[in-house]
Amino acid sequence: MLKRLSAIFVAVALGFVLAHFAARQFGAPSWWPNRERDRNVRYFRDVLETVKQYYVDEKKADYNALTRAALRGMLSELDPHSEFLDAEAYSQTEEELNNEFNGVGIQVEERDNHIVVITTIADTPAERAGIRRGDRIVSIDGKTIDDPSTEKVVRLIRGEPGSEVKMLFYRPSADKEIAYTLKRERIRLRSVRNTQISGDGIGYTQITQFSERTGEEFDAAMKELEKRGMRALVLDLRNNPGGLVDAAVAVCDQFFDKGELIAYTQGRTPDSREEFRAEDNHPRRTYPIAVLVNGGTASAAEIVSGALKDTKRAVIVGEKTFGKGSVQSIIETQNGEGIRLTTARYYTPSGITIHQKGIQPQVELEMSVDDEARLRIQQSRADLAESAEFADRFGFQPVEDTQRNAAEEVLRGAMIVRPGGVTPAGVIAPALPKKK
Repeated sequence: MLKRLSAIFVAVALGFVLAHFAARQFGAPSWWPNRERDRNVRYFRDVLETVKQYYVDEKKADYNALTRAALRGMLSELDPHSEFLDAEAYSQTEEELNNEFNGVGIQVEERDNHIVVITTIADTPAERAGIRRGDRIVSIDGKTIDDPSTEKVVRLIRGEPGSEVKMLFYRPSADKEIAYTLKRERIRLRSVRNTQISGDGIGYTQITQFSERTGEEFDAAMKELEKRGMRALVLDLRNNPGGLVDAAVAVCDQFFDKGELIAYTQGRTPDSREEFRAEDNHPRRTYPIAVLVNGGTASAAEIVSGALKDTKRAVIVGEKTFGKGSVQSIIETQNGEGIRLTTARYYTPSGITIHQKGIQPQVELEMSVDDEARLRIQQSRADLAESAEFADRFGFQPVEDTQRNAAEEVLRGAMIVRPGGVTPAGVIAPALPKKK
C-alpha cells in the first residue's frame, strides 16, 4: 500500500513538473493558476471593500457603481479609443453601426484632455449650424466638461428627436467660444452621396463614412456613373471619420482583382493577422482615379486611400490624413453592456502602417478652415449651391473647391497619357491594372 501511494505521489509530482515546464515553454493552459492575476484581483477586491465600507457617500459606494467606474478607468487608460460601454452606450454603438441614431451629428474623441470634434456628419444639425473639425466642447446644457470622457459627452448629446441641447464650443482657430442651440434628430445616414458626372466624363462621388450599407450604395453609384459614360473618377473621402472595415473593403473591392490583398490587420500575436482580399464581383474597372483626403479622413477611410495609393490605382489629392490606424472591436460582456477595445492595427497591402502617420497625398493642396467649413455646407445643400438664395441662407457666396479642381486636372492628364505615364504638370498618373 505504501509503495502504491509513493508511486502515485511520484506520478503526481512528475506531472506538475512537466506541466510547469510546458507552461514556461509553450504558455500556460487555461486551467493553470495565474498567480499574478489572482494576486491583483485580491488587491482590487480589498480596495473595493475599503471604499465600500468607509466612503462618506454610501450611494456612490454601491458595488455596481464602483465596479463600472473601475472598468471605465481601466479601459480609458489604454488609449483614447478603448472604452467601457454601459447598456445605453452599447445600444447606441449598435445603432451607429446600423447608420441610425438620435443626436446632433458630430464625431468626437478625447485629445489632450479635451473632447474635440473630429468631424460633423453630413446633413445633420451640427453641420448645418456650422460646427467645425477641431472645435472643443466646453459645456452641454450648462454642464461644464471638466472630466473629459467620450462616453459621458455622447450620453449628454443624445436624446429624443425634437428635443433641444445647448452646447458651448471653443474654436482654437478663432480663439473664441461659440454657443449653439441644436435640435436633436433621428440621424439616418446615407454614406454615399453627391454622385455626379462632368461633360468630359469625370465622375464624382462622396463617401461620408463607412457603414453597413456603404458597399451597396457605392456599387449603385458606380453603375450609375458608368451608365452615363464615366471615364475617370474623383472619390471624395474628406472629413470621413471611418467606420466598418468590411465596408471599406467592399469599396476597394470594386477596383481590385479577385484574391488580391486590399489590407490586413495585425494584433498582438503573429497568428492574429487577418487579411482582406477582393472577391471580384464587379465589371473590370481600369479608369484613372483620384482620391480627395484631408485631416478629417480617418480609420476605414484611410484603408481605402492607402490601398488605392499603395497599389498605384489612384492619385491622392489634398492634405495628410488623420492617422487613426487602429482597430476597435466591440465585445459584448453582460447585462447588455460591452467594451470597445483596440485589438489590432491596419496595414496597407505592402505593409505600411497608417497609425499616427496617416496617408501622405501625392498632390498636396491645403484648404483654409473657413473655406473647408463653407464647402461642407455647399455639399450638404447642393440644391441651393447654384441659386441666389444660397448667400441669403448661409451668409456667403459659394466657394471654389480647389482640391476637387486639382484632382480633375490630374485625371484629365491621366486620360490622355499612357498608364503610369506623366502628365504635362509633372504629376504621376495612376498606373492602370493590366487587362485580362
